[in-house]
Amino acid sequence: MTIKILMAVLVGIFTGRFFLPQEFTAYMGLLIDVGLSLLLFFVGIDIGRQGNLYDKMKKIGFKVLLIPAMVAVGSILGAMVAGGFLGIPLQEAGAIGAGFGWYSLSAIELSKHSAQLGTLAFLTNITREVLALLTIPIIAKYVGMLESIAPAGATAMDVTLPIISESTNANVAVVSFITGVVLSSLVPILVPLIMSF
Repeated sequence: MTIKILMAVLVGIFTGRFFLPQEFTAYMGLLIDVGLSLLLFFVGIDIGRQGNLYDKMKKIGFKVLLIPAMVAVGSILGAMVAGGFLGIPLQEAGAIGAGFGWYSLSAIELSKHSAQLGTLAFLTNITREVLALLTIPIIAKYVGMLESIAPAGATAMDVTLPIISESTNANVAVVSFITGVVLSSLVPILVPLIMSF
C-alpha cells in the first residue's frame, strides 16, 4: 500500500508538471472533494458491513477517548522537544504540534502571530500528513493496528481513514474516525490557547 501511495503521488506530480493544462487547476478542489467523498463512502460501507461493530464499540466505551488524548499529548510534547533542538520557542512549537496534521486551520491561526510561524505550521502539518500516508501500512503491520492511527492525527477521520481501514480492520477504522473527530475539534481550541501562554 505504501508503494502504491508513493507511486500515485509521483505520477500526480509528473502529470501536473508536464501534462495538465493550467485551466484544469480551477477544478482540482472539486475533484479532490469528490474523490475523498467516494473513498469515505466505501470505507463507510465496509464499516457498516460489520454486524457486531456497535456492540464492540459500546463495550469499549469512553476508553476510546484515550487514543486521541495520547495522540494529542504526544504530538504537542514531541513538537516542543523538536522545537527545542531547532531553537523554536516552546510555546510556538507546541502550537504547531497542536495542529495535529490539520495544515490549513493551524497555518491560518498561527499566521495571525507571524507569517513565518504560519508557514512553518503549514509545512510541518502537511509533512505529517504525507508521512502518515506512507507509514500507516508499515506501522499497522509491524507495530500495531491502533498505533497506526497516531501519525494520522486529525486526518484520521478523512484523508488517511481509507489507508487506515485498508491496513487494519473495521473496528480500528471506527476508532480512527472518532480519534480524527476529537483531534479536529481540539485544534481550534488548543492552538490559540497554547499561543496565549
